[in-house]
Amino acid sequence: MKIRVELHTHTQYSHDSLLNKWFYLLMLKLKRIKVVGITDHNEIEGAIKFKKFLERFGIRVIVGEEIFSSKGEIIGLFLKEKIAPGKSPRETMLEIKKQGGVVYIPHPYDEKRYKTVLPEEEIAKNLDLIDIIEVHNGRNIKDYFSHKQLEIATKYKKIQSIGSDAHTFFELGRNYNEMEEFVDKNDFLESLKYASYVKKNCIQISHQVTKFVRLIKLIRKGQFNEIFRIINKRYRRSKQAAGTENKSRF
Repeated sequence: MKIRVELHTHTQYSHDSLLNKWFYLLMLKLKRIKVVGITDHNEIEGAIKFKKFLERFGIRVIVGEEIFSSKGEIIGLFLKEKIAPGKSPRETMLEIKKQGGVVYIPHPYDEKRYKTVLPEEEIAKNLDLIDIIEVHNGRNIKDYFSHKQLEIATKYKKIQSIGSDAHTFFELGRNYNEMEEFVDKNDFLESLKYASYVKKNCIQISHQVTKFVRLIKLIRKGQFNEIFRIINKRYRRSKQAAGTENKSRF
């Protein structure tokens, strides 16, 4: 039987999301998603808590984490414990494997979010540990980002997947994999090889929403130095861009 599996999603436990369990339940039920992979930034607490709640209503949860390694983001699926950020890509992948998890590379190409993208040379160096590469991310602001992501996954002959990357309730249920029912991790990987994809373009405002959410959370925590640092960085960047534009006129 074919089921809808949405991977790479975020909850209120991520620094840039306010998604609570009730919105998750509502949207996943409306969109008939049967399995969801919850992959908060550098955290699995939300995935564990949401799992207990959502599975009472017939929605299976794959506990995951989107880990910011020293070179870019790597997702671990089927995790039991949190993995600390900041380690090398290989160390991060080995930590995932120690838990019997699945190594999933999100958005392997994205010019807007280049700081979070794991460089292709790191993918090439760690092929022995990588299980899945994302071929479309629900937050790609350009179509050709998906084309490049597909090229990378095809080049390295890895299992392919659609990644939702939902941070808001209106993103849930828009990008998912249609695949055969599975019972465990190995069955999941085998089924994903033959999945079909339902994908939609990015809702552009979602990026602005997450920026606003980050600001709200920083204010709540009283991290005003970090707010000042971000504002100052953006000001310097815009000033530099303006200077470059003025030079090009002459």
